[in-house]
Amino acid sequence: MRVLGIDPGTAITGYGVVEEETGNVRALTFGAIRTPSDRPLAVRLQLIYRGVQQLTREWQPNVAAVEELFFGSNVRTALSVGQARGVVLLALADAGLEVIEYTPLVVKQAITGYGGADKAQMQEMVRLLLGLAESPYPDDAADALAVAICHLHSSRLAALSGTSW
Repeated sequence: MRVLGIDPGTAITGYGVVEEETGNVRALTFGAIRTPSDRPLAVRLQLIYRGVQQLTREWQPNVAAVEELFFGSNVRTALSVGQARGVVLLALADAGLEVIEYTPLVVKQAITGYGGADKAQMQEMVRLLLGLAESPYPDDAADALAVAICHLHSSRLAALSGTSW
């Protein structure tokens, strides 16, 4: 199974493509779609949309996993991330992909076994799980890889229990 993981953001949208074959998980690619802060929001959202479209065409994932919005105390940031999330979901739907969403807590529990894990712990576990020489960079790419790995774990458990999405 090939999973495209996405960590949406207006300035930086992290992505990671992982593949599992016969129990082995490997990263095929990861990185970030960056948008210039001096551009209008509509242009930035368009860049994210086109970047996700390109990823789906190039890597042909079977499914997409997207991190759900975590609402903190900054309403302006939450609205901006929500808009980026919206164009990500649209691009994935346009590509015909099934989209599964995971909360940050669920992702942290799936990767580290602890819902309160910090960024450094998450990056190190992603590095170990994928057998990478260095932690994925930027943080947003590591988060996207974590969401993709979380989906692999969740789909494996669903298959074992006979449940579906």
